[in-house]
Amino acid sequence: MPSSETSHTSDTPRTPHTSHTSHTFQVDLRGLVDLLSHHLYSSPRVYLRELLQNATDAITARQARFPDTPATITVRTGDTLTVTDTGIGLSEADVHTFLATIGRSSKRAAEGELEAARGDFIGQFGIGLLACFVVADEITVVSRSAAHPDAPVVEWRGHSDGRYTIRTLPSHEHPEPGTTVRLTPRADGTEWTRPDQVTALARHYGGLLPYGVTVVDPGGGQDRINDTPPWERRHGSPLARRDALAEHCRTTFGFVPLDTIDLDLPAAGLRGVAYVLPTAVSPSERAGHRVHLKGMLLSDRATELLPEWAFFVRCVVDATSLRPTASREALYEDETLAAIRDALGARIRDWLTGLAASDPTLLHRFIDTHHLAVKALARYDDELLRMLLPWLPFETTDGNVTLEEFARAHPTILVTRSVEEFRQVAPIAAAAGLGVVNGGYTYDRDLVHRLPEIRPGTVVTDLDPATVTAHLDSVDPSAELAAAAFLTIAREVIGAYDCDVVLRSFHPVTAPALLLDNREARHERTRAGLAEGSDGLWAEILGSLRAETPRAQLVLNHLNPLVRRAATIAERGLAVTAVEALYGQALLMTRRPLRAAESALLNRAFIGLLTHAMHDQGAAPGQNTPGQNTTPGQGPAPEPRKEQ
Repeated sequence: MPSSETSHTSDTPRTPHTSHTSHTFQVDLRGLVDLLSHHLYSSPRVYLRELLQNATDAITARQARFPDTPATITVRTGDTLTVTDTGIGLSEADVHTFLATIGRSSKRAAEGELEAARGDFIGQFGIGLLACFVVADEITVVSRSAAHPDAPVVEWRGHSDGRYTIRTLPSHEHPEPGTTVRLTPRADGTEWTRPDQVTALARHYGGLLPYGVTVVDPGGGQDRINDTPPWERRHGSPLARRDALAEHCRTTFGFVPLDTIDLDLPAAGLRGVAYVLPTAVSPSERAGHRVHLKGMLLSDRATELLPEWAFFVRCVVDATSLRPTASREALYEDETLAAIRDALGARIRDWLTGLAASDPTLLHRFIDTHHLAVKALARYDDELLRMLLPWLPFETTDGNVTLEEFARAHPTILVTRSVEEFRQVAPIAAAAGLGVVNGGYTYDRDLVHRLPEIRPGTVVTDLDPATVTAHLDSVDPSAELAAAAFLTIAREVIGAYDCDVVLRSFHPVTAPALLLDNREARHERTRAGLAEGSDGLWAEILGSLRAETPRAQLVLNHLNPLVRRAATIAERGLAVTAVEALYGQALLMTRRPLRAAESALLNRAFIGLLTHAMHDQGAAPGQNTPGQNTTPGQGPAPEPRKEQ
């Protein structure tokens, strides 16, 4: 009835009487079904999951009160799909309360009588039956209550437009307690109710349900679709169990695992198994895990179950304490999930550390495959760092070796900041006996710097170009004096690239030049280039960012025949071309991307050398071509070139 309410204060004028009337929301069932099918659920196929879930919860509720009652679910396929369970059933009052009120769940604690069993229920949202409307326009529920044996059989018939009817039926219509849900699919829903599709969906969602689920095809054939979880089955030996789990992994994920890890968290009601991938994967590739909630598949893409570093395993688990989202297709991020994620991470970590003592051969195989994952974990786990860092392979001047092996040969370890820096110095550093580790890969530099914590007495320092230069042999003063003119031209030409030129002797002899550079110097050159090509405010901003950084060094190898020959060139044009060619070759040895100016330099040097060679070929014996250098012992020089 309408109610009225009046209020006023002495400081305000009296207000007229205002009538307040309570109304009830009107629900457009078609709109709600459209919302479920297009926005809440990922696919219409979830209708069968909801039917199996309701049946499972009904059986759980009945067994809570009558433990010795049967527990079966039967799915019959054909033109009409039916799902029959031996659960608690519904009385006529229950039907009015639960089936006729959208959003109310028979598992709600407010109902009281099922409170003790509520923790064993899968569903929590009371909208499961509505999922059937995504494939059918009419749903029929026939039920007989086990809690009220004298209550009649009741039939509820609901339509997708919001209409429903309720009537009572004779006892012989449903002689045993339980519920049968019947639906006839629409034309656009037959894809999901074909016998083969129903069997596949039932096995997909209900393969680990605790009660027997049987699918009966139109011809009467029966298929038991669920079984005991593979980690709970009895086997004749540990090897037989391992083989059975490996086969389960192959059929579930499509690979034979490197190893299996039992996952058992009794406090969280979680059991399962983690399968170690036999091949390396990218850390960014976080494939999902299969998570069952009280036996019902919740998600096969649950990326949030494990820590990010555990990307080398795939899990199948069944839990009781995890909380699903409203669609029951993902995990709800809460404190429980965070605690389980940490606990599972600790379990995988314990397996990993245990390999060092129990199976070193398997540990080597695992590290060879997943060393990046171990490095990611060891970076933040001191105990794992101490145990596994000596086993991890790194790219060094001695090849791909472990740090333990490398540290025995090199008490002082130099670490580069980038892959490019390592490639610049590796051949020369190896010949000079320097121990250099490539720190350019993910996690490597940080881990190498922590080696002294594990191996006291080892010295680790970042590689500086000056360190390499200091280990190169100086050239005899007379030889450097003879090459002074060439070096002057070289410093003038290469100085335009913010690079110094020095002459040294080093091995291997086959390396004519070495470009010693670092990331800071390259950044400064990039900044300077951008500043030169800019104007106005942007140029001022770039100019203010100028930093004092060491110049790069082009180290010419006096032991190399090409350098020794180039150092004797007196004709300026040919000397410039030779210097540019040596610089270009050193650039290519760094294996880093070339800037436009560097590419132009290489092209110019190649054209200059080709022009010189063609002039040399065109000259008759004993004759000089125009502009040819006549200095004794020198080859012909090209004509003076025009600057482009």
